[in-house]
Amino acid sequence: MKWVTREKAKVDRIACPWLIRLFIDPEADFLFVPASQVKETAARENAIPFDIPGVELGHYKVDGEERVSFDAIIRNYKLDDPALLDLAEIVRSADSKNVSNPRPEGIGLEAAATGFRIIAKDDHENMRIQFPLYDALYMYCMSRVKKEKTTPVHE
Repeated sequence: MKWVTREKAKVDRIACPWLIRLFIDPEADFLFVPASQVKETAARENAIPFDIPGVELGHYKVDGEERVSFDAIIRNYKLDDPALLDLAEIVRSADSKNVSNPRPEGIGLEAAATGFRIIAKDDHENMRIQFPLYDALYMYCMSRVKKEKTTPVHE
């Protein structure tokens, strides 16, 4: 399946392809185009648009707080992996300025994503070099979730 979003990806527009390839569509083909061309490209290429205003897999609000496209994909595809939900908090903290309890890891993710975008020659290389970061963050979240479940209450 083809997926399309805005070019010059940073946090959410790299986190989403990572999520899609790993949990939804391993053969996903990603198109990065100017923002003004996303909907037109989606129609022409029969692609799923994400991370632009007015699409199902875009930002939305819950109780006044912004949720990012990573959250929308988790919700839409009914992914319930606790480590993914934990990772979503980090992605949201890095990509949204409207989070009441931002995760400190989000600051580092935003900084790393900005640096990767600067050194990558294009969005496809940006995905390739950032995916290992998301693999590592996912493993970090898996260890956090596992630790939370196994830590005694009276430690």
